[in-house]
Amino acid sequence: MEAPIDNPIQPRYLQREAARRNADTLFNGRQQRLALAKQEAASQSAANDAKTIRLRALRLEKEAAALAAETARKAAIVPRPVKARS
Repeated sequence: MEAPIDNPIQPRYLQREAARRNADTLFNGRQQRLALAKQEAASQSAANDAKTIRLRALRLEKEAAALAAETARKAAIVPRPVKARS
């Protein structure tokens, strides 16, 4: 008897399965890239928020120090005595 020869043409169900696997692979790769991009965006947003909070605190501290210095300067000013006109 002759040995069976492999058929070069795949059955239709194998072609559909291969197409589905290929589509799933592409879709899952896209989903992973999208999730990574969202994670990086959230990380950058959190870093930006932290920087904003830090800079706001520094600005408020500087404004409070300037206000205290201005108040101290105004308190140190001694008003001149007013002479009555004769």
